[in-house]
Amino acid sequence: GLIVIFAWFLPESPRWMYVRGRVVEAQATLTKYHGQGNPNSEWVKLQMMEYETHLELDGTDRTWWDYRALFRDRASRYRLMMNCIVSLFGQWAGNGIVSYYLSKFLDTAGIRGSKTQINVQLGMNAIQIVFAGLGASQVDRFGRRPMLILVNMACCLCWVGITVATSIANVQENSTPEYLASIPGPVSRAVLAWVYIFQICYSFGWTPMQALYPVEVLSFEMRAKGMAFSNLFTSIGLLANQFGFSVALVNLAWKTYIVFTCWCAIQAGIIWYFVPETKNRTLEELDAIFHSKNPRKASTERKKLELDANANVIHVDNVEKTGLAHVI
Repeated sequence: GLIVIFAWFLPESPRWMYVRGRVVEAQATLTKYHGQGNPNSEWVKLQMMEYETHLELDGTDRTWWDYRALFRDRASRYRLMMNCIVSLFGQWAGNGIVSYYLSKFLDTAGIRGSKTQINVQLGMNAIQIVFAGLGASQVDRFGRRPMLILVNMACCLCWVGITVATSIANVQENSTPEYLASIPGPVSRAVLAWVYIFQICYSFGWTPMQALYPVEVLSFEMRAKGMAFSNLFTSIGLLANQFGFSVALVNLAWKTYIVFTCWCAIQAGIIWYFVPETKNRTLEELDAIFHSKNPRKASTERKKLELDANANVIHVDNVEKTGLAHVI
């Protein structure tokens, strides 16, 4: 309801206005929000030049059935792959089993009783709200790649702790009440502590990144249809969580968590090797990155700018190749 009310007060995207021929309005919006009201701002001029170079006035995004923009070249396919990978990985880091099968999950640690499990759920909800907000506020500080890599490594370590503790409890589907009562209290508390730590890590890293990164890697004309693929792969991940891990918990019990331990480590490796950094990049800068031979490497290279007396860029080079930047 709040979105419906306040969305009317949001300024329209200047890129959207530009591709629909409303060039003057697009420039006015950029002048207001990026140029501090100065129509001669160099920043505004640069963005308008980028629009003219990169945006298509009659692009495929203007017809609902045309998906060619998602597959037309290597750069577009790489963008879509990154969009789908992050959408899927966010569901397979283990949050699904903790969220949808919390009761069964706690059973494997000997934590039973509806009142106790409800209290655990309330605590997890509070953690999600607080740390998702904190994570969202720190995304621009840490960058997308570091946050995605670190959150998967952190989730992996949490699953190691959960696996060790639940293996000691060794609760099976046919465990008797007497056996459950004999599980040491410190073991159950250790599982609970690791679950909370996992939820802190997941909420801080994955929750904001699932909403941010998939849309950032898409070019303007790809975004609407590309996000449909993001939702598709999110649903695929959820489908596996809903129908796969319930069976695994019955048949494998605590051994199911070994899967998450290994998979989170694999996710971290895949992200490190393939996923480009998008922090502080315009859509037009990302175009150049994804058209490079190695987008991940291109996104993490430090650049030096050589400027003339009027602050115009006259040369760009990689810091790694030439050492310290030389700025005139």
